[in-house]
Amino acid sequence: MKVAVLGAGAIGAYVGAALHRAGADVHLIARGPHLAAMRQHGVRVLSPRGDFTARAHATDDPAEVGPVDFVFLGLKANSYAACGPLIEPLLHDGTAVVAAQNGIPWWYFHRHGGPHDGHRVESVDPGGAVSAVIAPSRAIGCVVYAATELAGPGVVRHLEGTRFSIGEPDRTVSARCTEFGAAMLAGGLKCPVEPDLRNDIWLKLLGNISFNPISALARATMRQMCLHGGTRRVIEIMMTETLAVAEALGCRVGVSIERRLAGAERVGDHRTSTLQDLERGKPLELDVLLAAVVELAEITDVPVPTLRTVHAISDLLALRTAA
Repeated sequence: MKVAVLGAGAIGAYVGAALHRAGADVHLIARGPHLAAMRQHGVRVLSPRGDFTARAHATDDPAEVGPVDFVFLGLKANSYAACGPLIEPLLHDGTAVVAAQNGIPWWYFHRHGGPHDGHRVESVDPGGAVSAVIAPSRAIGCVVYAATELAGPGVVRHLEGTRFSIGEPDRTVSARCTEFGAAMLAGGLKCPVEPDLRNDIWLKLLGNISFNPISALARATMRQMCLHGGTRRVIEIMMTETLAVAEALGCRVGVSIERRLAGAERVGDHRTSTLQDLERGKPLELDVLLAAVVELAEITDVPVPTLRTVHAISDLLALRTAA
């Protein structure tokens, strides 16, 4: 099995190292000092489950890799539309793209069934720009429940979690999902093939849609947001509105809001990825987390006044950050 990891950052390099350990032919695509370190020393993984080093091929030139069976996409979702020159050399007719992204994916309504089948979510696929680069038929959805960070160039620190749930847009348990899941399992990761991954998407989104924008607006950690009565109440309302949209689309999350908040509080003084991006002057990945759900609320006629308010304020912050 030949795999390219496009965007071999903390999550991508961790997955690539695990797949390499399982015997897959892995190619890590990255740039800068991180790439230089991986070329020289491989990927060093520091984990409570045991440290290891994987010496997979690393490059900044996808043409050097050529067509692969699977592309594991470790890029931020707001980079997908512009990744055409990077991903095209990796594709053959049967290449699957495992998209490890937060929020609502561009393929969400592909083979969804029902009244919204085939609908394009403009917030995440503006003008069809992402679908033109990555055809929805290639997509395997992936919801990441692992936490990693780059401890330095070429060094991935695994903090917690090993689950990468995957699934087909059409809800089948396909041969390609089974093959990829088995390779991940052989590399020491959990990779269940879910009959309907959209339930997992909404479960993770329940936290991302609320904690991520509020953390950026308030410059606050998970624990601080949970312990402050005002922000905790806003987050509860945002989660309630989000669940209403999910249910209008036929999804069931199966976790109470109080349990979700309790879990977030246990995380402690962790800074969300959106807050970290803000502090580093990077673009904020809020369209797939917040704007998309506001858009889905419109097509399902679900009132989401608090989501709309937070979206308006955080969107201005995102625009100012990008300027």
